[in-house]
Amino acid sequence: MAASKPQPSAVQVPAARRIQSLRDAIEKALQDDVSREDLILRLTLSDAAALKRDRSVGVDEITFGPGGMRFLGVDIAHDAVAESVLERR
Repeated sequence: MAASKPQPSAVQVPAARRIQSLRDAIEKALQDDVSREDLILRLTLSDAAALKRDRSVGVDEITFGPGGMRFLGVDIAHDAVAESVLERR
């Protein structure tokens, strides 16, 4: 009898879907009258890398500058987080 491969404990969510959930979270915060300056995206390393290379991200959605990386006008913090999250400052 052949040995079976172990199954991953969590289903890998495609990058485009994770990025869309970030867009949705930012949009919801803006609808709740929170300004972009009061928000910060704390991203996993893989989500930060996905934002830089995923084709679903438009050039008008991401900026790089002396102040760091921004997505939809929201500052990005590259933290050692287990899950990407949008927070109020």
